[in-house]
Amino acid sequence: MATQITNGDGVARVSALNCIDLSSSDTHQSVSLLKQACLDCGFFYLVNHGISEEFMAEVFDQSRRLFELPLSAKMELLRNKNYRGYTPSLDEHLDHENQVHGDYKEGYYIGVELQEDDPEAKKPFYGPNVWPAPDVLPGWRETMEEYHRQCLEVAKSVGRLVALALDLDIHFFDKPEMLGEAIATLRLLHYDGQVSDPENGIFGAGAHSDFGFITLLATNDVAGLQICKDKDAKPQIWEFIPPIKGAFIVNIGDMLERWSNGIFKSTLHRVVGNGQDRYSIAYFIEPSHDCLVECLPTCKSENNPPKFPPILCRTYLSQRYYDTHADLNVYTEHNK
Repeated sequence: MATQITNGDGVARVSALNCIDLSSSDTHQSVSLLKQACLDCGFFYLVNHGISEEFMAEVFDQSRRLFELPLSAKMELLRNKNYRGYTPSLDEHLDHENQVHGDYKEGYYIGVELQEDDPEAKKPFYGPNVWPAPDVLPGWRETMEEYHRQCLEVAKSVGRLVALALDLDIHFFDKPEMLGEAIATLRLLHYDGQVSDPENGIFGAGAHSDFGFITLLATNDVAGLQICKDKDAKPQIWEFIPPIKGAFIVNIGDMLERWSNGIFKSTLHRVVGNGQDRYSIAYFIEPSHDCLVECLPTCKSENNPPKFPPILCRTYLSQRYYDTHADLNVYTEHNK
């Protein structure tokens, strides 16, 4: 189902997504809605997830305060090799085939906090976060750590519905090697009002599918997210996903597509800017660093053998991040 809205210089399609109430006692209905969404487009809304609108508003306010800092101050917080910290505009390039430049967005990565002397901290995507000084942004770290913690619980709850939708035990993904010790990454994003021009390869965020298990996305009230349900269509048809106040937009990633043997498909999406400042907060949850992602037992048969070879989570994620982010050496001059 889709309706039409006028958007700038033309008519854009708007997608109608299933809406899942995480507080509902009707688990069967929730699982049915989730499964239908994952078979259809890989996106759905999540409401009554337990994170208050007041707290989400505070997180957005703190995010805005960070991005309003002078660029020189933000570059002091530049991301490290484990993808923690600030990413400048154009740092990420998600669609090399169709984008003439990188994404017109700036971001900030926050992962699970580990001390430098923790043996796990040496692994990719693990280790200490990069934090603004408390005197520069008072209360910022505490707000983000609490939001990270709350999102992790929401993501695990969605993972249990995913397990049921794939005919698995409800706690299948709760195992330590999966989401029990997840790579969970919060990413603050700011699109600074650049007007996108898809015809000429200018995007807020280029077309891509997410890399991991699932993504929880919160946005302000500025539209911009689009999905393409059929990436092989010529021409591709893009539909807007309107923001809903207080709701998460949830989508599945490439690892879940691999796990499900292509039954659930990760969906192409992109962001087109319309000249307004747009803020969003993505929460990516992936299995543990050492998890072997291979076809689930309920997703294969003699007539439907595994379509993807097994791969370690760290191997897959490292390659995808490397392919889409600028080499840190390009910022050497700034750091001298």
